[in-house]
Amino acid sequence: MRKLVLLKLDGDLHLGVQVMLEIGEEGKRPTTEINGKLPSNLDLATAIDQWQSTYHSLGKFTRIKAKKIIYDGSISQRRKECDQKAREVRSHLNNWLLSESFRPVREKWLKHLMPDEEIRVLIRTHCLQLKKLPWHLWDLIDREYLKAEVVLSIPDSEAVTTSLQTSTRKNKIRILAILGDSDGIDVEQDRQLLKKLPGAATTFLVEPQYSDVHDKLWKQPWNILFFAGHSKSEDKASCIYINKTDKLTIDELRHALRNAVANGLQLAIFNSCDGLGLAQELQDLQIPQIIVMREPVPDLVAQTFLKQFLEVFSSGQSIYAAVRTARQRLKGIEKEYPSATWLPVISEHPVVVPITWQAHRKMFALKSGMAILLTSLLVTSLVMGVRYWGYLQTSELQAFDNFMQLRSQLITEQPDERILIITIDEADIQYQLNKGMQMRWSLSDQALAQLLEKLNKYQPRTIGLDIYRDGILDPKYPNLATRFQEDNRLFFVCKVATTDDDGHTDGIPPPPGVSREQLSFSDFVADAEDIARRQLLHLTPPSKSLCTTEYAFSLQLALHYLDKEGRTSSVTKEGYLQIGNVVFEQLNEHTSGYQKVDASGYQILLNYRSLSSVEKIAEQISLRDVLDDKIPLESVQLLKDRIVLIGLSAPTNTNDYWKTPFSSNAKPKQKQIPGIFVQAQMLSQILSAVLDRRPLLWWWSGWMEALWIWGWSLIGGITAWYYSKPLYLCLAVIVTLLILFGLCFGIFTLTGWVPLIPPILALLATQIMIILWFKHFHLGNRKQLNFGHDYKKNN
Repeated sequence: MRKLVLLKLDGDLHLGVQVMLEIGEEGKRPTTEINGKLPSNLDLATAIDQWQSTYHSLGKFTRIKAKKIIYDGSISQRRKECDQKAREVRSHLNNWLLSESFRPVREKWLKHLMPDEEIRVLIRTHCLQLKKLPWHLWDLIDREYLKAEVVLSIPDSEAVTTSLQTSTRKNKIRILAILGDSDGIDVEQDRQLLKKLPGAATTFLVEPQYSDVHDKLWKQPWNILFFAGHSKSEDKASCIYINKTDKLTIDELRHALRNAVANGLQLAIFNSCDGLGLAQELQDLQIPQIIVMREPVPDLVAQTFLKQFLEVFSSGQSIYAAVRTARQRLKGIEKEYPSATWLPVISEHPVVVPITWQAHRKMFALKSGMAILLTSLLVTSLVMGVRYWGYLQTSELQAFDNFMQLRSQLITEQPDERILIITIDEADIQYQLNKGMQMRWSLSDQALAQLLEKLNKYQPRTIGLDIYRDGILDPKYPNLATRFQEDNRLFFVCKVATTDDDGHTDGIPPPPGVSREQLSFSDFVADAEDIARRQLLHLTPPSKSLCTTEYAFSLQLALHYLDKEGRTSSVTKEGYLQIGNVVFEQLNEHTSGYQKVDASGYQILLNYRSLSSVEKIAEQISLRDVLDDKIPLESVQLLKDRIVLIGLSAPTNTNDYWKTPFSSNAKPKQKQIPGIFVQAQMLSQILSAVLDRRPLLWWWSGWMEALWIWGWSLIGGITAWYYSKPLYLCLAVIVTLLILFGLCFGIFTLTGWVPLIPPILALLATQIMIILWFKHFHLGNRKQLNFGHDYKKNN
């Protein structure tokens, strides 16, 4: 904790000075008080005047606007005289401070302050003569208490009320830099130093008009006011030269500066000459802290001090440490510029608690961070609520489809060689009619009997007939009924009772004489527009249903095939289906993109194979080729132990046509595909998951998805806060959205379905709200924010 040493001085060098010393911790009431006295000292008064006179004789290329003066003698001689007078001042000052009447004050100092403590020594006096003394040369400060820094102030004042408007989307210090008349001096170095300053947004006014300065101070909030150029103080009226012809007095800027203080101005730096008069007048305007040069200052001294000060101050150290370090480093050029270390001085309002460069940034960052945090939580809650009620489901499912399509373009899988599809198309139907077969829907009993007889010699492991066979079989083919009852490789479908747009239906019954173990339902669960994204494995049929089986066609075929592979099914303790070592996690309502969906039965997500076409899931042979023994030799050899699916691929008299996630990008005639190919995809998913360890689609829990969405909402708020320029913000948004899309798609290639649309909405909504929040403050919100400090009155 920094210590505050307050020296109240009442009097002058001619009459003597009454002294009151107070010692305490910064920001707290003093714990030690004592009174003392300093006697009159005309020798010190004379010495300081003589030093000032010799110093002014060095005044070549200083930042002071004065009449041309002709100096006698060499510059080297004048430098020696200045050094001599400076030593005399120092000697007189320290002898004066060793006066017997001042001893109690000195002893109290030594008793209550440690040499390694950081100390702010506040000199409070109205006397300009006392302010001109080089208090930093006091032996206690210069030799023993090396972390002490002297600050000038006035005895009495009122507390200041100030606010800091949040006028930038970054937590930067806002600096108004006035570069005035530069005749004979170089202020470009000052400009470059400020331009490179980290964590600052600097606005430069180069040789401006009065109206420019006035408007900037009135219309925009500033944290630091900087001036470089010519200035001078005379007859209690100080002025700065803003261009080659115009000057401004502090009185002319009075109202504008008061407004700037009210809007957050905390520090004024006048890197110009003769600044004690400026400081005196600026303190009356309640500017919290001011750094000035007490005498005319050469260019190199001004630039060196500014560079060192900004380097230390912007690193986070106190303003006192920064001024002390920068002043001490001027010692290296005092041979050429005598008394350079005397020039910088801090003058501050007596009731200010010191600021640091990082304090504003931290406080603003905290305020902005809280705004971003609260906004992101609000936006995330709203997005999750909208999502919960299903308003985002359509867009999320469309994103799912786009991921499926993109994955199939980038990753190619092979068809499932365990499956063979026997298709029945228009040509096959015409083939049966030409043969005089009695048609029953798309497949006659005669053709079916011949087909099963032909397949029998090829020894497939499982045969699935994805065609309804309700009604009595043709008595001309008794072997067909026998095969239905005795061939346990055969599996048939029926349709469960449903209520659809056309009203209630009792379903479609199974073929007669078929055992329950051979029976399965063919029902799909489809989303809007008949898009099949889910796979139904199990359901409980209604009591009135003509189809009473509980297992899906694809599951029955898979279980029969896998049983020969030694993979049996079971139910986990969570109630999930497990085949072998693979658990098929059930899809429920409010699962990932599905929020408002009928999740009855046992449903899983359908992970389509990445193929050039959904229909290329397996090798295909037409019905007529099988009946005419035109099966290719290689197919004959591979039919053994395969699953044979028999289904319709023609649109005649059937509604078994479905859209898939690939339909939106397909040609018009390919937007819907026969159900047999979707059944093959479902069957292949089960087989591949159990035998090939091909991953099933997975998703996060609701809490994980909420955290994911919230995270992107935070990113949206942070980018809106960090990038203040619209172009940069737009580029940041584009890059962020590309990263989000890339992550979601990358996870999808690993079979994970994570939200894309909700985090996009959360990110953009948070950005808009944060931008509006900043704009609200920019247009004049005067909410009270601390610039790293509060104003407190010290007694």
